Amino acid sequence: MDATFDAHANYEASKRKAGYVARKLAGQQAYDRIGFMSGLEVHQQLLTKEKLFCHCPAGIYNRHDAFDAELIRHMRPTLSELGEYDGTALMEFKTRKEIIYRIKNETACTYEVDDTPPFPINREALDIAIEIALLSRLNIVGEVHITRKQYLDGSIPTGFQRTAIIGVEGQIELKHKKIRLIQLSIEEDSCREISDIGHTRIYKTDRLGMPLIETVTYPDCVNPDEVKEACDYIRFLNRSTAKVRTGIGSGRQDVNVSCKGGTRVEIKGVAHTRWIPELTHNEAFRQWSLLLLRDELKTRIANYQSWRIQSVKITPEDDQMTYPPLAQALARNQPILLVKLPGFKGALSHFTQPGKAFADELSDRLKVIACLEKPNMIHSESLLQELSCNEWKHLSKAINSGTDDTLLLIWGPEADMPTALETIEERCRMAFVGIPPETRKSFADGTTIFERVLPGADRMYPDTDSAPIPLEDSTIKKLGENLPTEIIARYHQLKEWKIPEDTYTFIFSRNLYPLLDDIVRELKYEPALVGTFIGHRLKNLLGKYPSTRFKASKIFPLFAFLRQEQLDPRLAWHILPILMEHPRIEFESALTIMKFKKITAEDVMEKIPTLNEKFVAKKDRKPGRNHRLNWMMGQLRKVAAGNMNLTDLAKHIIDYNA
Repeated sequence: MDATFDAHANYEASKRKAGYVARKLAGQQAYDRIGFMSGLEVHQQLLTKEKLFCHCPAGIYNRHDAFDAELIRHMRPTLSELGEYDGTALMEFKTRKEIIYRIKNETACTYEVDDTPPFPINREALDIAIEIALLSRLNIVGEVHITRKQYLDGSIPTGFQRTAIIGVEGQIELKHKKIRLIQLSIEEDSCREISDIGHTRIYKTDRLGMPLIETVTYPDCVNPDEVKEACDYIRFLNRSTAKVRTGIGSGRQDVNVSCKGGTRVEIKGVAHTRWIPELTHNEAFRQWSLLLLRDELKTRIANYQSWRIQSVKITPEDDQMTYPPLAQALARNQPILLVKLPGFKGALSHFTQPGKAFADELSDRLKVIACLEKPNMIHSESLLQELSCNEWKHLSKAINSGTDDTLLLIWGPEADMPTALETIEERCRMAFVGIPPETRKSFADGTTIFERVLPGADRMYPDTDSAPIPLEDSTIKKLGENLPTEIIARYHQLKEWKIPEDTYTFIFSRNLYPLLDDIVRELKYEPALVGTFIGHRLKNLLGKYPSTRFKASKIFPLFAFLRQEQLDPRLAWHILPILMEHPRIEFESALTIMKFKKITAEDVMEKIPTLNEKFVAKKDRKPGRNHRLNWMMGQLRKVAAGNMNLTDLAKHIIDYNA
């Protein structure tokens, strides 16, 4: 071992070499340099009464501990027609996972557990999918063919997902560019994962089989902000129909990212679109950094095609190792393996993501494939220095390590050690290729971890249990007659109405544009006033009253009431909190609670002379401020609210003192 090697300095140097910068500091030039490219797969549950291929109710979720039965299965690979094993199937087999399905009779039947064939497809769900496909300017297929898509992680008991393409080759129009769409499919949702610890993974089947659409884009996005904008647009488009589910888990997105010279990596199940910019930024630079590591290793290790790890089992004395997990492993009689990576000096501390290095690529795979719960590995280039330099020197002698080598220690159950060694060697050998095709799990901090091997391209085949469904032109025409206004048209309308842009996301995500449009066009209120009320006031109060049963649809009758009573619309700002607390209350009763008294604007303005005389300027007030106006408005605001426009009142006060 080289005692002079500085792992922290190597991490920072490799970070600089990759040209990594924080996302907020990265311009388009940085993304062009690494060849940033990204596309989306946006999933959205449909608002139907029943599931897609059976008559079980959709949208009912059970507690984790509420189930009537458990079904246990084990995943095993089978040869394809070409005599090959799928890479994902082999990986899952290595994990030796026991898959447990928790079943509630209320939300599942024999179809979900693959004991009976599917029912005919849910026509309600199919019609909604066609409507959204038309909104997406996709070409609708003439005949719907149900296919099976392999799902090898155990999240679907059958091992495959029934899916069907509805439309192909469409586009969405963002603010400054168009994004091409590959297709829109309808499919059944998978199980909800409850836990995944060691060799046991537990699922709930309540979500299984719920109708879902998947919108797939081309990799047309050239920076992280475009990816988020495209994802938001698709989600807003789906919600504009008012026929999709909302809430946690109802919408999920997979983000595909690559860089110049790399390959497609899928970030799976991104929960929030606000995570997307940071995730795609970091993933693109992770790949770029891995390509730089590849070039460095291939230069350093001439015979990399025959490269192998070396390992020995060690039995350290209790006082030799100060790291507690090692002592715990010894206490459990678990083996501790010392592994040498020949010629890999500097690789384990090579930057990949903020706060992560190549060593994390290994430990993450040990968790997933070998089922070794973290902490599962330490190494000689760790920034945390779990072992002292002298301890690593001692271990170096035990395996005859040279100055160009690096070491790591792994531990765990005896049965998992062969898989662990195989996993380490496999991932290190992938470093000579560059970027392994894989799916990765996302985190709120913008980083990702390995989830599973990316499924092969040949994972879809016809479903022999389902007949083709012809789509008549007349059916498609009828479904296209009452489509909502396109999102880009709504965006331009809000701009024309001069509604603050910081309200747009809330308005679109809650599908409140139709409500806003109705109030403006039918009640003739100023658009900016209503838009600000919905996008600012309503949003703020929903944050303060998260459990309220208040429905946004009540806002229209609220403004209609104010129009009928000839009250100033700004009174709505004061009424809304009362409605949040008491959703069923009548508007007149809300005014009573407020102690509101209806008076004329003239009555309000009659108070100006008296208040003007009462005002006494304080000596300590800073000059240049209209203290008289502010004080008088403070005195009159409560009585004026709802009876006259406050802007007009301020003007009257100013004119009086002119």
